[in-house]
Amino acid sequence: MATAKVDVYGMLEKIKKHKPVIHHLTNWVTINDCANVVKVLGASPVMAHAPEEVEEMAGLASALVLNIGTLTVDFVDSMKKAALSANKKGIPVILDVCGAGATDLRDHKCFELLDAVHIAIIKGNASEIARIGGAAAKTKGVDSGSVPADLRKLAAGLAQKYGCTVVTTGKEDIVTDGKRNYTVKNGHPMMANIVGTGCMAASVIGTFAAVEPDYPNASVAGLVCFEIAAECAAQKSKGPGAFKERLLDALYNLKKKTISKRQKVET
Repeated sequence: MATAKVDVYGMLEKIKKHKPVIHHLTNWVTINDCANVVKVLGASPVMAHAPEEVEEMAGLASALVLNIGTLTVDFVDSMKKAALSANKKGIPVILDVCGAGATDLRDHKCFELLDAVHIAIIKGNASEIARIGGAAAKTKGVDSGSVPADLRKLAAGLAQKYGCTVVTTGKEDIVTDGKRNYTVKNGHPMMANIVGTGCMAASVIGTFAAVEPDYPNASVAGLVCFEIAAECAAQKSKGPGAFKERLLDALYNLKKKTISKRQKVET
C-alpha cells in the first residue's frame, strides 16, 4: 500500500466557513452525541424525524444522515421521505446500517432504503457491511461479529452495485467507491469503550460530505479528523468518561499541524 494525503484540514475549514445544515434521522440512544459532534466541527445539526416535516427539512440541509440503530417501521418511512427530498435537491444521503446482520427486520429495511432512494455513502462495521454486501455475517446487537469473507472485495462490490461510497469501520477503516480504495489507520481502542462513536462517525462523514462532493475523500477526511481527535483525547484520559468529554474538546481544537503529522491513510 502507498501513503495517501487527503486535504483534511482544507475540508474542515470549509465546514467552519459555510456552516452546513446536517439533517439527521438517527439513533435515539446517541442522538445528542451526534448533534454535538456536528456542532463542534462548525456545522449546524438538526434532528427532525416527524413525517410531516422531514421533506421540508431535508430541503434546507446540505446533507442527510440516516441511522437505523433504533428503527421502527414508521421511522424508516420518514427516512424514505427525507431521502427522496434530499435526492431531489442533490445533497448526499449517508446511511449507517447500524445492527444490520442482527435481525431480519434490520436487513430488510436497509435493503428497502437502498432500493427506494439513492444513498451516497453506506457506513457500517465489518459484519454490518458484510451482511449488506451479501455475506452470511451476523452482528452481535450493534457490535461487529466475525466476517467469513474478503471484506474489501465485499465492500467494493457493494459500492459498485449501488453506485455509492462504502465505509467500513474497525481497527482499520476501509473506504471504497468500487474503483478507489483507501485504508484509514487512525483511531484509538478507547473508542470501543463508549457507546456512540460509530454513530458519531457517520455524522462526521455526513458533515464532510456536505462540503466535499468527492465522497470517498470526504469520508476519509471525516474519519481522519474524528480519529485523530480520539488519539489526542486518549492521551489525557484514564477512562471512558474522561475520554468522551475530551473527545469533543480535541475535535474542536484540532490544528492543521496535528492533522498533517498524525494522519495515516493508505491506498
